[in-house]
Amino acid sequence: MSNQPTSAAEARARVTELARTARICMLTTTALDGRQLSRPMALQEAEFDGDLWFFAFADSAKVRQLRVNPEVNVAFSDQKHNSWVSISGTATEEFDRVRAEQLWSPLLKAWFPDGVDTPGLTMIKVHSSSAEYWDSPNSTVVNLLDYAKAAVTGRPPQTGENHEVTY
Repeated sequence: MSNQPTSAAEARARVTELARTARICMLTTTALDGRQLSRPMALQEAEFDGDLWFFAFADSAKVRQLRVNPEVNVAFSDQKHNSWVSISGTATEEFDRVRAEQLWSPLLKAWFPDGVDTPGLTMIKVHSSSAEYWDSPNSTVVNLLDYAKAAVTGRPPQTGENHEVTY
């Protein structure tokens, strides 16, 4: 993977684009016994300014865990476009009705049947401290050919870009 320099603004914009495209992520928290636990979550914020927003129940395990240890990781995978994003940050429980109404999607009714009035509804805000992304503009077939070539030549495959971003 390439580590060619890119501007911080360009790298942040790429993180935004990759996260927005993937939309579904794995939110990793630390359990009370120290184990790391991941679960799928749907990203609610279309624009990414360093904060990610999720809906949850206030009495859920993930919310209890982040109250004790707010350090989390949010990982996106978009296999269709051969891209991945890992975002590290600090999570807090915050319910802001105006923001909840802005971010609400009808699809959320499956989990929260009374909409933003669902009893126990809260929001998780993840404030990003850093991110790393891997992005391959090539198709899966081209990537597989690059891997085969690498196996024959002994040189690492040229699979795309890898950049780290701080916020």
